Amino acid sequence: MSPAAPPSSSPLLDWRVRFGALALIWGFSFLFIKVGTEGFAPFQVTFGRLLFGTAVLAAALVVKRDRLPRGARVWGHLAVAAFLLNALPFSLFAYAELTIPSTLAGICNATTPLWGMVLSLVALSEDRPTRVRAAGLGVGFVGVLTVLGAWQGFSGLDVTGTALALLASFSYAVGWIYVRRTLSGTGASNLSLAGSQVGLATLQLAVVTPLFTTVPESVELLPLLSVIALGALGTGYAMLLQYGVVAEVGPTTASMVTYFIPVIATAAGVALLDEHLTWNTPVGALVVLAGAALTQTRASRRTAPPVTVPRPAAVPAETPPRAASRT
Repeated sequence: MSPAAPPSSSPLLDWRVRFGALALIWGFSFLFIKVGTEGFAPFQVTFGRLLFGTAVLAAALVVKRDRLPRGARVWGHLAVAAFLLNALPFSLFAYAELTIPSTLAGICNATTPLWGMVLSLVALSEDRPTRVRAAGLGVGFVGVLTVLGAWQGFSGLDVTGTALALLASFSYAVGWIYVRRTLSGTGASNLSLAGSQVGLATLQLAVVTPLFTTVPESVELLPLLSVIALGALGTGYAMLLQYGVVAEVGPTTASMVTYFIPVIATAAGVALLDEHLTWNTPVGALVVLAGAALTQTRASRRTAPPVTVPRPAAVPAETPPRAASRT
């Protein structure tokens, strides 16, 4: 990530408050997706999320008088990053939550660092595993099997929906490796890259959505508000919060938000959506988070953090390795 300019004045809110707000926003993103799919098709949820997220980031670019990236090569790489980090995983999570609880989707999102380590063995020579990181991968794998109830033969589990959620997390890992190899050192600011990437993802969904969906006959208020919150808060405002936290306390501390997201997603799903929770789900989630933390030990000390470009996210959903993001 490019060095941030020192702030001209102290932030109005302590970084811990903003860190907590970031965790809440990304944790609730899975609930917003679930509610959004009750009134809209998955592609429509994703398109709305990207549209409102782009609006927030575009407004920030105007206020800060930041410039868009230059060069066809950079824009080409941003288009690929937009697909891998936004258009594809956002859509996969939306389709996954048609058949799986938001709690399970949030936990699947936490596997991104595990996928990232596996891929880094091939794609990034500087990220060779240590014994601790290899152990973390094994621990994380055991955690995934615990969440899925492997000893019960995965009974009661929607295999397709779970696979889509895991594939979304895999897409995040691929996207972050791609961003690290292609968009570092472009000279553009993180906000400029983020806004451009989300804008390109919006254009991608604008092409795809009409091909697979029709205009809803009626629009319900709660799903609409969920999509607006998912985009404006989870994809737009959360990125602005992330930039401030990373600039103030560094990417290592900021990345710890990753480990709060599945906890909040689980609590929100159980409390507000009445989703059923068996003992293996929270226990497995804790094991997954422990494994993910172990896989990041060496990277946090010896390698530079990647360019901060949005995920979810949600990430979340948008949650990128070594730099908080999300669902």
